[in-house]
Amino acid sequence: MESSACLLKGKVYEAMDNRALAVDSFTAALRQDVYCYEAFELLVHHHMLSAEEEKQLLDSLPFSSQCPEDEIELLRFVYSMKLKKYDKPSQLSIPSSMGLLGENMDIVVNLAERHYYNCEFRACLNITSEVLHKDPYHSDCLPVHIACLVELQKANDLFYLAHKLVDLYPEKPVAWFAVGCYYLLVKKNDAARQYLSKATSLDRVYGPAWLAYGHSFAIENEHDQAMAAYFKASQLMKGCHLPLLYIGLEYGLTNNSKLADRFFSQALAIAPKDPFVLHEMGVVAFQNEDWEAAKKYFVEALDSVQSGQQGLSSEKWEPLLNNIGHACRKLKKYTEALDHHRRALILSPRNPSTYSAMGYVHSLLGNYAVAIDYFHKALGLRRDDTFSTNMLEKCMQQLLYDLDPCEDVPDDLPIPANRTAGDSEEIITESVETSDVVVAPSNLSSVLADASDSDMALEVSMDLEGSD
Repeated sequence: MESSACLLKGKVYEAMDNRALAVDSFTAALRQDVYCYEAFELLVHHHMLSAEEEKQLLDSLPFSSQCPEDEIELLRFVYSMKLKKYDKPSQLSIPSSMGLLGENMDIVVNLAERHYYNCEFRACLNITSEVLHKDPYHSDCLPVHIACLVELQKANDLFYLAHKLVDLYPEKPVAWFAVGCYYLLVKKNDAARQYLSKATSLDRVYGPAWLAYGHSFAIENEHDQAMAAYFKASQLMKGCHLPLLYIGLEYGLTNNSKLADRFFSQALAIAPKDPFVLHEMGVVAFQNEDWEAAKKYFVEALDSVQSGQQGLSSEKWEPLLNNIGHACRKLKKYTEALDHHRRALILSPRNPSTYSAMGYVHSLLGNYAVAIDYFHKALGLRRDDTFSTNMLEKCMQQLLYDLDPCEDVPDDLPIPANRTAGDSEEIITESVETSDVVVAPSNLSSVLADASDSDMALEVSMDLEGSD
């Protein structure tokens, strides 16, 4: 009874927007009865606690005093599956004594979430599709499945799913969230905002809808409205770092790097190993011309990604690799910069910015012929690339100055039969005296080395989906 009373008290406090007391009540309900799953679910799904606080709560629950020995490991494992995974997604490991749970729908959805936070969207979609085939309206699976459809641009599948959900569950926010995501995907932002607003009216603390609502403004560069939606999301989702991350992104786009850094730091405090936050911290450091700090953050983000999966396979990480290359170039580590640009090219072979970056590094190394080849490739993919056009012209000029126009020609030319040696010498002397001699500029290499940073812009955007 005491546990039920605390649970009810927590719901009342949450309805009154007193989330601090709601957290205390739900925590008390769990400690009085570790089987009070509803209290734990409200704490996790409504993002009332950070990832670290969730782990501390799980460790403090009195499993040994309230559970039989054969249920302690099971209950702890089930609860741990619900904890936040975006901090540092890792491989799912099921204890050997619970091998039969491998086919459990909740466990499979947990695996899908790990793939999603590693940006392995196709693998995630395959899993969620199998789950929805067996259980068409699995409440935890639907937001992840919708997010994957948006990331993979599958508008037709999302349209069909959204209409089915609206027909069957018009009173649930996930149905209108799906409709809003569809219109967001087809770039009808006004309609998207209308349906996402309906989703938030049905459930004020439905985080994915608030984030998508902010995205609908951010796409149109309506920074103030986007930040208002993200601020509302941050108030409702105290334990989630994504609203703070998006607020920082909006401040960065308005060239307010100080406020951007402040919000990124707050997001980093909640999710210290999240690669997206580390990447944006590196972008701010790069803009502040702190090349060492920028490289440090970028490398930490890369290490975090690689620790959670076997290798980089998603195109989502191409900007991260290119940005490491930009930081290395600023530190004059040209060979290392080329290595990272090549890795980025593997993930996204048709990105003209990568070819431009590689051409620029080769020009700094003096490999003008190779640089020209890369700038040609960049212009073949994006004809209006001003930076590549300017650099191509400079490199071609330098290459012309460096090339010997009479290669393999002997110094002593044979004298034609109808001329004498004196005539030949006179003609050559006259030719030299009357011709326009072009002298190569001695400072072209320095011009290349000191090219404006605005010509080689840092790629700062990594699309994030707000479904958590």
